[in-house]
Amino acid sequence: MMAHASGSVGESGKPRARVPDSVLRSVGFLSFFDRFATPPMLVVLAERTEMSLGQAVQLVAAYALLYAVGQPVWGFFSDRFGRMAVLRTALVGVLVGALASTLFSAYLPLLLARAFTGLMAGALYPTLLTILGDTRTGIERARGLSDLQIYSSLGTTIATLAAGTLAALLDWRLVFALPALGCLVLLIWLRGVAGDGAAHRGGANFRLAFSGSALGVYALAALEGAVLMGILTYFVPALQNAGIGVTLAGVLAAGYGIGVILGARLMRRLVRHFSRTRLMALGGLVLVVAYLTSSLSQLPAALTATALLVGASNAILHSSMQGWATDVAPQARATSVSLFAFSLFLGGSLFTFFTAGLADERRYGTIFSLGLFVSIVLVAAACWGHAVWKRKHP
Repeated sequence: MMAHASGSVGESGKPRARVPDSVLRSVGFLSFFDRFATPPMLVVLAERTEMSLGQAVQLVAAYALLYAVGQPVWGFFSDRFGRMAVLRTALVGVLVGALASTLFSAYLPLLLARAFTGLMAGALYPTLLTILGDTRTGIERARGLSDLQIYSSLGTTIATLAAGTLAALLDWRLVFALPALGCLVLLIWLRGVAGDGAAHRGGANFRLAFSGSALGVYALAALEGAVLMGILTYFVPALQNAGIGVTLAGVLAAGYGIGVILGARLMRRLVRHFSRTRLMALGGLVLVVAYLTSSLSQLPAALTATALLVGASNAILHSSMQGWATDVAPQARATSVSLFAFSLFLGGSLFTFFTAGLADERRYGTIFSLGLFVSIVLVAAACWGHAVWKRKHP
């Protein structure tokens, strides 16, 4: 549903004052589709290009690394030069990077193209969060965050299910070309939206993004990244270890996306009746139940239930954390949101790195038990921290 933007081009001849909800959702979908489209076609890339499978995997690693490292830089630029300037620049960059990705099959140029695309794509989702924080308040903002959860999850799910098939049956270049086409459409769509200028130029504003409260939120984001992103790496291998074929394992693991969608729809109702602190507690309880289930049993049904519940928790707990991140330093909102996103990706990467040895030994029960422990710490710290912060910032 498109939001009522004040002063549309067609009616008044003036640029719209804010980005329509439909554009925000579409950018969210595109950013997550591009981010998750490469892993399902790694084998195809290795078979049909000059790369080995290990080199194909490095394409994903390079994309993810530049995606994370660029977050604070984009946040600074967004606070300095304006949200729309960064959003348009990122869309142009993804378009160029995606097109370049279709032109090469050799390892080094394709690696550079994917790394550049990751750097540019990393600006998209944090900028969407910042725009929501700037232009929406209260329940409207919470609903906007839930909608972003739904559409980004759709992008993830469709990429996971379709990218490998498109690459195998048609051409792997098509998977890279689709985001380029999407960026072109979105840039045309954004022609009627006014730029927001650079509202925050004072150096003191940026220091607020490093206040004690903000640093606490970033630390919680790192814990959240471990249990909402890092551990996702092991769902498909754990299902395969339980005797499920790789195709069916991918379908069952996609229950995570279904959980996000269902949880986001529920979140739209919950925000009317519960405070953010209580929503964190509710989403955290779902997360604890999820990992308790898989720490006790690694049967396919238990693992599928975990994927579904983690997705639902993501929609409730993570969207509440995102809302807090948009409020913790409003005078440097883009910087704080980008640092939040950086911390999230860093936490996920560190969890995956330090548990890789357990995966080699197929000790998935231990991995999910660690997820349970981190979840308990996260929920307790987040609820207590937000309650204290809220008393100081009513």
